[in-house]
Order: sequence, then structure tokens, then C-alpha cells
Amino acid sequence: MDLFSAAGEEASKKQMPLAARIRPQTLDDVVGQDHILGRGKLLRRAIETDQLGSLIFYGPPGTGKTTLARVISNATQARFVTINAVTSGVAELRQVVKDAEEQLKYHQKKTIVFIDEIHRFNKSQQDALLPSVEEGKIVLIGATTENPYFSVNSALLSRSRIFRLEPLTEQDILVILQRALRDAEHGLGRFKVEISPEALAHFSAAARGDVRQALNGLELAVLSTAPSKDGYRHIDLVCAEDSIQQRAVVYDKTGDQHYDVISAFIKSVRGSDPDAALHYLARMIQAGEDPRFILRRILILAAEDIGLADPMALTVAASAAQAYEQIGMPEGRIILSEAVVYLACASKSNSAYTGIDAALEDVRKGRYGPVPSHLRDAHYPGAAGLGHGQTYQYPHDYPGHWVRQDYLPEELEGVQYYKPSHSGLDQGVRRPPKHP
Repeated sequence: MDLFSAAGEEASKKQMPLAARIRPQTLDDVVGQDHILGRGKLLRRAIETDQLGSLIFYGPPGTGKTTLARVISNATQARFVTINAVTSGVAELRQVVKDAEEQLKYHQKKTIVFIDEIHRFNKSQQDALLPSVEEGKIVLIGATTENPYFSVNSALLSRSRIFRLEPLTEQDILVILQRALRDAEHGLGRFKVEISPEALAHFSAAARGDVRQALNGLELAVLSTAPSKDGYRHIDLVCAEDSIQQRAVVYDKTGDQHYDVISAFIKSVRGSDPDAALHYLARMIQAGEDPRFILRRILILAAEDIGLADPMALTVAASAAQAYEQIGMPEGRIILSEAVVYLACASKSNSAYTGIDAALEDVRKGRYGPVPSHLRDAHYPGAAGLGHGQTYQYPHDYPGHWVRQDYLPEELEGVQYYKPSHSGLDQGVRRPPKHP
């Protein structure tokens, strides 16, 4: 490298965002993720001894997946190749594999292939990697924000270890921000900055575990603030709030966050916590989830988890679905909220849900017999001659509009599918005894 190219590379590096410039270079530089990188942990041992197998790093944006891959590239003796799943195709993958085979054959050097956003590879692209991973010709490191069990094919998963990276804590982010402010070579240390503790805390808290968001906000605050007469750039809470703005809601309507948030929403309604239910409803609305999807879940909740304890819940849910079609957003949020609060506060019973599932299970297993003759259709010619309906007792001819008689097939005598929960109105459903 000559003097001019070195100068050009240094100038290019200075144009990179702060988060890229101060990216850790060694394991000891990494902040957080102690559950997988702490002393004695499997991943750390594998990196330190250069004994890596194929890996998939899975976690929200800004948790250090790419950073960790680059740390591994610095620590390992292997050749390191980076591929972006958005721009790469099968042809490029095959060339990478071919080069890796030659490196292994002629130089006894392993190749680590890092694929960012591996969930964006389609099945044929993922399949193209499989033989090389299986035969040990390459070591695969994939990074994804999506749950790999949904987005990566099972053959690759079975040959890889999956490590989940968690959002950084506010304290972790504070450490990284303070490091960036001190670092004169790669960070903001060349500027004279005076930042209030409240401003630093705001950057850390508003990032919600995404250190890249915090660093972007800090860099913007410093670069957009003119020095005062004392030569310092003073960053207060107002400046911090203005610089980081509102953080985007982390939610992918086809990915892991989608499943996690709707799961939490359903469980909050089932658990009779209206505050939590409204929180997860707000996250879905803010992220642009289809309200009709939410309404379908509300309808199911009304029948499955509230059921006969409060039959009005299903009416409320159905009315909400109908009303939303007339109103739409943004006012539709109020309709959704009313239905959600009603369902969360309603008495709960799953007796209808468990009852039909138990009955279906018996039918699937062949536990059913002929319809009792007294219940069979007796309206067609010849039915009477077959004995259909002859001993049927019409309930309205008896006191209380009920008479004791058997309705189930003989093979299911005594079976009870509907079991009242004794919650809300469910306990008030009158169930006459089947037998004397």
C-alpha cells in the first residue's frame, strides 16, 4: 500500500458513522452479551482456541452480530469472507465455495464465510451452502434479526450452533458512549465535549438496547452543536432529545417480533391484564400491523378464553370487527381498545374450547357409534318401520322443558365434554343430570 492509498483509506474511515469507527476489534473490547461471551462460555472458548464450527447469530438490530463476526475475523487464523444476502446470488456463493476449496487444498487454510441477513437468502441459496458446510469446506457464520427456526432451513440449522444476542442494557450502552467520547482516534475525543449525565442517560434509554441508535444520536448531537466561547460543545437533555428523536418500533410483520408481540398480547388478555394488553396493542398499531389481523385474534380470544363465562365478549369482538370496517384508522384504534379492555377484564372460561377439542379427539380416534334409534330422522317414508324416533320424548311436553333420556351413542355413555369452569356466567349454565 502506497502513501496515497493509505491516506485515502484513512480519509474514508473518517467518513464512516461513529458506530462503525469504534467497532470492537477484540473480545475484550466487546461490551455486554456475557451470557455467550463471558469467561469460560462455549463461544468465547471456541473463538480463543480457533475451533469454530458454523454459527448463526440471532438478535435485534444493534446488538453486535456483525461486530462479533468481525472480532472473530481478527482472532482466527482462517481466511474471512463477507457476503451480504441482499446483493449476493447463487453464482457468487459458488465462487466463494470454489475459492475456499482451493485455499484448503493448496494452503491448508480454512475459510469463514460471514453472511449478513442470512434470512434473506431463499431456499435454493441456502441449499447451495449446505454441501460445503457439511463437508467442512467452509465455516458459516450467519447473522439474522429473524428467528432462524422460521427463516433458515432445517438442514443448515442442524449443522450450526445458534447464539441469541440480547439487547444491550442501558449501563452497557453508557459504557460504549463514554468510550466513544474519550476515543480521540476513532471516536469523538478530538472534540471538546461537555455532556450532562441526563443527556447521556437519555441516549442510553431511548436506544432501547440498540447501541447503534445511541451512537448515531450522540454523533449528531456533537457534530451539530457549535462550540461555546469556552471551546466546549455543550450537550444537554434538550439537545439529546432533539438528536435521537423517536426511535422506530422494532417490529417485523413477518418475523420474530411479530410472533413475540402477538403472543404477549394474547397472553395478556388471557391473563386479565388490560394494561399489558393495551401496551402490546399499541406496539402493533404503531408498527403498522394490519388491524384485521388483530381483530381476528380478538375474535378467537373471545370464544377460546372467555367463552361461556361472558358470552357478550364474542358479541363485543364481532361488533368491533364490523365497526372497524365502517370506521378504519385512526379512529379504529378506539374500537380496538374497547374490545381489548372488555376482553381482558371479562371473566375467563375455556370450557367451550376444551369441550370441542375433546369431542374432536374422540371422533378422530374412532370413538363413536350409531346414532341412537330414538334420535334418528323419522320423517321419510319407511323410517317408522325401521323404528326411527319411536321412543323419542319431546322435551317441551315435560315440566321445565326437560326429560331424562340418552343422546350420546351407547359407546360414549357417561362421557362429559363440556365441563363448566364455575367462572362468570359459565357456572350458571344449567346442566341437568344424565342419569337418575
